[in-house]
Amino acid sequence: MLETMKERAKKAVTVLQAQGADKAQAGVSYTVTQEFNVDGGEFSLFRTLLDKQLVMTALKDGRRGTVAQNGYEDEVLEASAKSCLLAAASASPDENWDFAPVAKNRDFTQGEPEPDLDTLFDRCRELMADIRRRFPKILMEQMIVSHKQTFSAQANSYGVLYGIHEGSYAVELMFSAHEGDKASSFFGSGVVTDSLKSPFISLGSIEKDLSAVEQQIETQPLSGKFTGTMVLTPGCLGSLLYSLVDSFAGEGGLLSGTSPWKDKLGEPVADERITLSLRPRDKTVVCPEPVTREGFLAEDFDLITNGRLSAFALGLYGANKLRLPRGKNDGRNLVMAPGTKSIEDIIASIDRGILVGRFSGGRPASNGDFSGVAKNSFLIENGRLGPALSETMISGNMAQMLHRLHAISTERVADGATLLPYAAFDGITVSGK
Repeated sequence: MLETMKERAKKAVTVLQAQGADKAQAGVSYTVTQEFNVDGGEFSLFRTLLDKQLVMTALKDGRRGTVAQNGYEDEVLEASAKSCLLAAASASPDENWDFAPVAKNRDFTQGEPEPDLDTLFDRCRELMADIRRRFPKILMEQMIVSHKQTFSAQANSYGVLYGIHEGSYAVELMFSAHEGDKASSFFGSGVVTDSLKSPFISLGSIEKDLSAVEQQIETQPLSGKFTGTMVLTPGCLGSLLYSLVDSFAGEGGLLSGTSPWKDKLGEPVADERITLSLRPRDKTVVCPEPVTREGFLAEDFDLITNGRLSAFALGLYGANKLRLPRGKNDGRNLVMAPGTKSIEDIIASIDRGILVGRFSGGRPASNGDFSGVAKNSFLIENGRLGPALSETMISGNMAQMLHRLHAISTERVADGATLLPYAAFDGITVSGK
């Protein structure tokens, strides 16, 4: 199958060139997903999903066109190539579009390509039993446990040709806690793994998330507002950091000129204790993208090193346009260096603050201002974790927040895509009714 994918990718490039593309790139994939579903606490479905994908990109007279289809047969390639070139003809010319030059072509095998469905089902049943026994107030609204196997290839007109065969297991949970007529809000937790050696409840933050939600059946509103310390769980930290990377270090903010970091390369942008990296090669990352969207081999790099901005997360187009170095991967695998205090010690050091499990709000403004509801949160007072909170707002500025670091935990959570600690920041406005 992998050789078929490589042949299809090369054929797609050839068809694009035959129809007039100056430069061309194509990616194809075939994915088999096998999944167990649980709804309302009971197994409800087992199914197998098949998916074919084709993405073709053409450059013609400096104009770029791209199309996506769910097939890659000869007739699909011909029709898609025509559509791709029509899209390019209607685009504005820009000399900065390009693809990766050929380096060393190779094939990749990643994760666990072949599923062990018997063991996977056993782990599913074990997880449900563990939850019923240890967290009896939890109602599993939905659980999807799956194995995904993908054969894919990427080729371009410079001669790049990569083949990838990979597979991984995923656990996706949506749950709430109930006691009588009272219930917590919904919460989601999940992990990607390439091994079935460990019980699912021990992976990622699943166990901690279940425990936290059981404690959120009874909530209290916060009276008034204060300025204090915000502690972010690893999952919540990740969602905010991805927004920050996109707005401050990615093509969107840099090309528009709105990024507060646009002129800060090599300068301090955060507390010196913060080192933030994009690391697809980290040993905790499961089935990372081995090749960037433009055809470069993906490499690890630091975005922030000891508080200083080390690099931007730019693709080839953005790097060419801005005359800046290209980011060495597509920015999907965040890793933050650990701190020196346990999460218990961090909480013990806070006079007044909030522990936030989920942030519900829009994207931060271009200058980093953010405001939204702190979901699945707890009050912190006098060094102790207090009651679960309801309808509590948090606001601040992400650029300033990074300079107001209170502490980073020694503990980090690996979910298969990221490796992140708890992080606490001072100067956050917390407000209730």
